[in-house]
Amino acid sequence: MPITSLGYLGVRSDRLEDWRTFAGKVLAMQVADQGGRQLSFRMDDLVQRLVVSDEPGETLAFVGWEVDDKDDLQTFAGRLDDAGHNVSFGSRDLADRRCVEDLIVTHDPAGNRVELVWKPQVADTPFVPGRPIDGFKTGPLGMGHAVLHVPDAEALLPFYRDVLGFHVSDYGLKPIPLYFFHVNGRHHSFAIVGSGNSGFHHFMVEYQNLDDMGQGYDIACQREDGIAYTLGRHTNDYMTSFYANSPSGFFVENGWGGRVIDPATWEPHETTCGPSFWGHDRLHLPEAARKPFLEMRLKAGEEGLRAPPLVECPWLYETLRNG
Repeated sequence: MPITSLGYLGVRSDRLEDWRTFAGKVLAMQVADQGGRQLSFRMDDLVQRLVVSDEPGETLAFVGWEVDDKDDLQTFAGRLDDAGHNVSFGSRDLADRRCVEDLIVTHDPAGNRVELVWKPQVADTPFVPGRPIDGFKTGPLGMGHAVLHVPDAEALLPFYRDVLGFHVSDYGLKPIPLYFFHVNGRHHSFAIVGSGNSGFHHFMVEYQNLDDMGQGYDIACQREDGIAYTLGRHTNDYMTSFYANSPSGFFVENGWGGRVIDPATWEPHETTCGPSFWGHDRLHLPEAARKPFLEMRLKAGEEGLRAPPLVECPWLYETLRNG
């Protein structure tokens, strides 16, 4: 019955042409559909992973989470209703627009639209990236991850952890509360930032090849205000990444080499060493606000903190194991 992966994301924006260029050339997604007042983009064999609708707002419109069986939708609908959350079954028209067989719709306590979906459509043509890449790391791990600004991170824990069944991977309380959740082997598919604000912080896509991420970094560097966070490496999921400024003002993390965990044995824990071993300088922030993050990175360096040796990285481990 559990939710299995992040299936898709929807964004409201009236900057469709900017998104066509950004998603196609920086992120390397494929423009899949240009019908009506929206663009949809592919990352793999599914019909769509990202939808940008021509609407005002420049923020998250919806998040789609996959379940394994159609009966799971009814089960989750009951759990949501019992917990006091409004829930409805999606119409045939909505299911067609989301390119899934069936879905239910609800909202989290912060007002974010959440869709639980069953049986996404597989495309009948091969994935063709917007620039040459070896592909994205999706499949059972899903599209990537999504991170939201929320007024009160602790207030959303009962919804995501207890009702939807997300599992806490880890959390940090300083300089701001951060909670990371997994639904499969990806270290986190979802996170909430207790910044006191509301809205979309970022979503992440993970490349199969480090050079594909690095070449995207070069492209983003040529764009005015293209980089939000410089190249760096995270302490919890070991992702090497940079964050690009999207046309809608939130960020897109472009990553490689993320950690794959064993959900059956993973224990949630508090982290105190900060979000990054090195890099990820937050260029979008004023210098005073960047300083605490810099101090944590410098302390991590002084203490010799680092990710495990490469042999423990999942991509290389699998290669070596499979001979």
